[in-house]
Amino acid sequence: MAFRKKKRWIPLSDQLTEMDKQIMAWEKKGKTVPTRELIKTPEQIEGIRRSGVVNTGVLDEVAKHIRAGMSTLEIDEICYDYCTSHGATPACLNYEGFPKSVCTSINEVVCHGIPKAEDILQEGDIVNVDFTTILDGYYADASRMFIIGKTTPEKEQLVRVAKECLEIGAEAARPYGFVGDIGHAIQRHAKKYHYGVVRDLCGHGVGLQFHEEPDVPHFGYCGEGMLLVPGMVFTIEPMINMGTWKVFIDADDETGWEVISGDELPSAQWEHTFLMTEHGVEILTY
Repeated sequence: MAFRKKKRWIPLSDQLTEMDKQIMAWEKKGKTVPTRELIKTPEQIEGIRRSGVVNTGVLDEVAKHIRAGMSTLEIDEICYDYCTSHGATPACLNYEGFPKSVCTSINEVVCHGIPKAEDILQEGDIVNVDFTTILDGYYADASRMFIIGKTTPEKEQLVRVAKECLEIGAEAARPYGFVGDIGHAIQRHAKKYHYGVVRDLCGHGVGLQFHEEPDVPHFGYCGEGMLLVPGMVFTIEPMINMGTWKVFIDADDETGWEVISGDELPSAQWEHTFLMTEHGVEILTY
């Protein structure tokens, strides 16, 4: 049987930086630390930032047009047209068989909703629009919630608290802290409202690929998971359910993509791509 050797942190020179010292100290304590490949260079960060500008523009364009009576397929067309007209590519399109450019998840659909001509937005719906851009080989990923017209106070609160969970998770992400700090803060806030935090899906590293290390769960304990250090780029994207945290994929969904809340109560999600700096996170998408 062959064993894979665990990758270790390798300083770039004999002259240890403060970051080298911090990482190596935590590694000696048995903590999971990033590999050198997960630390983005200034050039890569600028590329991801440029991709983030286009990604933000896509969601801004959706915000201008989204309304009751339009189909989610129309949202897909808006996203595709804006993205490609700015020299970029929709990362979702044909990714592992996903058939469209964007995910549109309505009410009890937690994520990965596929745009369809027959899915017509109704007054009172809440919908997550999740888009990922590739520009010059660099990835940026974000999603927003939209309330269609006037909805119920319960749905309004869910959308608001989901956004608060994203913001609180970002505040918990500190240099030389841990991924688990993020999930712990999110779970604690959602619990105040008796909401379920989805456990089967998570945030992730991003930038040079669609999905990179580390996984970023939205529940857990402080001090768990990978060490966060300056130069890492990742998403935080809590999926907050009005009821249970459990989810399922509809047996009638031949694509196997659309994830639905376990009790079919509404779900809400917000997402940004973040850069870890010496002083905390910088948002690269809105």
